[in-house]
Amino acid sequence: MANLVEQILQQMGGETIGQMGQQLGAQPEQMQVALGNALPLLLDALARNSRNEEGASALAGALDRDHDGGILENLGGLLNNPEQGAGAGILGHILGNRQQNVENTLSRASGLSAGSTGKMLMMLAPIVLGYLGRKKRQENLNQGGLADILGGNQQYQQQQQPEQMGMLGRLLDQDGDGDIKDDLLRMGGSMLLGKFLGR
Repeated sequence: MANLVEQILQQMGGETIGQMGQQLGAQPEQMQVALGNALPLLLDALARNSRNEEGASALAGALDRDHDGGILENLGGLLNNPEQGAGAGILGHILGNRQQNVENTLSRASGLSAGSTGKMLMMLAPIVLGYLGRKKRQENLNQGGLADILGGNQQYQQQQQPEQMGMLGRLLDQDGDGDIKDDLLRMGGSMLLGKFLGR
């Protein structure tokens, strides 16, 4: 099954993750928790949005129009100028009215400020879509194939980290001010992230 989180982290590499941490003023431990929750959450939100034909078609169309993967060749430029990646618009589309609650919860879990957490999500969103767009083009995926890959990743993550994915799912399902920060803090850091952050 797909493990898109690992694939995207490998695409980013330790240097990019370190640069992102510097831009955010984050310690390695904070980045480990923040990325360990943010990437699965963004991919889970995309999978949820792609479950119906309308959502899958909208995502496929957006990837074809705006996210061919070229941004992956200039990640340093994106980190220095996050606005160029249209991350705010992406987040508004895939998270909707849950965005503020997501940012606040991830902020409390990692210890990053709410502003830094929002900036991190703005950086990550175009990276995730750029990776998916390139994968779609290289593997000649239609909207169904794209939805299958996202669903397969969701299933893989649920098998590997069922408690974390359950909590992230509840965060995406709710509109109120959920309080799952302690559990996210405990589970957000993965061994893979530790490797990329030199731990």
